[in-house]
Amino acid sequence: MLTRAPAARSVFDRLGVAALGLAGDAYAKNAAAIGAALFSLYMLLTAATVVMLPDANWDMLAYLAVAEEGTYPDPQALHDFVYGTVKAAVSAADWRSLTDDDGGYRTHMASNAADFHSQLVMYRVKFVYAELLSAASKVMSPVAAMQAIQVFSVLLFGAVTLLWLARQRLMALAPLAAGVLMALEFGAAARANSPDLLCAAVMLGALLAYVERREVLTAVLLTLAVAIRSDNVVFAGVFFVLVAAFRIRSTGVVAGFAASAAVYFAVSHWAGHPGWWPHLYFSSVEQQLNMDGFDPAFSVAAYAKAFVNAVVRAIGFNTWVGVAVLAIGGWFVAARAGFGLDRRAGVLFAALVLAVLAKFAVFPIHDTRIYLPSLLPPFLLIAVPLAALWANGARNAGSRVRLQSSEEIRP
Repeated sequence: MLTRAPAARSVFDRLGVAALGLAGDAYAKNAAAIGAALFSLYMLLTAATVVMLPDANWDMLAYLAVAEEGTYPDPQALHDFVYGTVKAAVSAADWRSLTDDDGGYRTHMASNAADFHSQLVMYRVKFVYAELLSAASKVMSPVAAMQAIQVFSVLLFGAVTLLWLARQRLMALAPLAAGVLMALEFGAAARANSPDLLCAAVMLGALLAYVERREVLTAVLLTLAVAIRSDNVVFAGVFFVLVAAFRIRSTGVVAGFAASAAVYFAVSHWAGHPGWWPHLYFSSVEQQLNMDGFDPAFSVAAYAKAFVNAVVRAIGFNTWVGVAVLAIGGWFVAARAGFGLDRRAGVLFAALVLAVLAKFAVFPIHDTRIYLPSLLPPFLLIAVPLAALWANGARNAGSRVRLQSSEEIRP
């Protein structure tokens, strides 16, 4: 049972209560400004870690190769350029990590240009990221260009999040949004040299456009998100199906899905992508030293093993499952209290949740960064009904206090 806090007895107790009261009053009076400032500070600090504490992940070698293979068409020349460029830009410890795993995959790729070149079919499908990297590399070093794209992605993601909260007049909740991002390993995604965060920022913009019924912008940004990271076509497909099933009028979602599907198939064909099962087999069953002509027969047992392994790792080593459960729990609490989402927002919430499940089922990988585009938006959606529920509770509590006070002074 909730009761009133006991009266402060000592000087320190009274000082502590007074300090908390003053801080609470100050925040309540300037909640929007303070919330925006705290969230902006978090984004700026995260952007700073991209440069100050970079993550030298192996994928940066492959993305750099895709960005520069037009300049270096010969596999050996491309290999020499990529490895030489990265070696000059990272620390000795990071270089050993990228090129020496005791005779394993990384050691082999560092010494075999043809096999390294065969891996690029799985990276070319992120062609927008590769084109941005290629363009930026003309004015700065390639590794610095990667970091510049990551810094831009962090700031873009933060700006769209603040815009979303501002549109809903919920800027006071911005620090909570930062907390959710921390739980989603946002800092790690920012430091990694990959298209994941850029895709998440663009998709967040697409969803805000949908919420505000900006149909042309919705279609353009949904398509761009798929062009940046092709597996986002799963969300576009799930969203389209739900919009059609529940008869939500959104030409942006329909056009966005159609364009996304076209981009997905066109880019996959152009890039020479090996297909769903060879890519999944490589990523979740067994790494291959050469992907040229690799086409294993589908195996239910191998898929089941990959799926179970991904489930165990996602629950034991990552955070996205728990964060998704919290979002669903928040929606359930608000809905049960009579503060549910409207129909249009409810369809979007369902699409985000189902897309995460579908993406995991189609391509079981445990990394949180894969699901990042679909994990913050549910919290931004349920913030509105949860804020209304909170306000209603505060009004009811105030009414009870006034009633109790009037009864106490009644003769």
